[in-house]
Amino acid sequence: MDKAVILARGLGTRMRVDDDQAAMTATQAAVAGTGVKALIPVGTGRPFLDYVMNALADAGYRHICLVIGPEHDAVREYYDGEAGLSRLTVEYAVQADPLGTANAVASAETFAAGDSLLVINSDNYYPSEATAALAALSEPGLAMFDRQAMVTGSNIEADRIAKFAVVQVDDDGYMSRIIEKPDAATMASLTDPIGVSLNCWRFDGSIFEACRSIEKSKRGEFELPDAVEYSMRHLGRRYRAVPVKLPVLDLSSRSDIAGVADRLAAVEVAL
Repeated sequence: MDKAVILARGLGTRMRVDDDQAAMTATQAAVAGTGVKALIPVGTGRPFLDYVMNALADAGYRHICLVIGPEHDAVREYYDGEAGLSRLTVEYAVQADPLGTANAVASAETFAAGDSLLVINSDNYYPSEATAALAALSEPGLAMFDRQAMVTGSNIEADRIAKFAVVQVDDDGYMSRIIEKPDAATMASLTDPIGVSLNCWRFDGSIFEACRSIEKSKRGEFELPDAVEYSMRHLGRRYRAVPVKLPVLDLSSRSDIAGVADRLAAVEVAL
């Protein structure tokens, strides 16, 4: 498996919010103001998405599909030119309206062409060990991140991590359920093994049928966890949970920029 879909359609609402306490350069602030998180310069000054894609290339992926909005010309122009691709090819799938993550994945069906593929967020920097492990599977799966490794190694505060989706796994190592935004009572009721989901999935072609089959959530969006549940309940898919004891970096708001930039400063990028 060497195909990956990166969900880059978001409106960047949180990133647009001014934050007088956030440390950033004038260039970073200008890009943050557009809401296009993928292009915020970090590390040695390259766009954050370059680092995300570089990690995928290190893990053996070669073909990337960026799910973008019709207004994201800057993303397309950069990866069609200045980025200087040599290890990767980049295609685009346009999600006309921001109708949720399942709708975003559905827009990449032509790119998939029936093949299995990785699906990740554009505002998370995943360790290449996690995405390589998913590529090595022969079935659908997800990376299940260790909560303590996230707390100690990521740039994300513990109280934010506590609100992340929780994955529960059965005795055979497959996901039995995923719980979005669990409260304290729910967490206390869960039994091991559990882990954190950060939207890092390996799917086969059936995910597109699932994405088309679900209803909108209470938030008015077609959400990927609902599509995964549909594929389990109605299409007979099982998702192998791959334990990962490595952190993930997050670039959601302006307060994240300095920490992410510092952690990626030593990473050499070759796309």
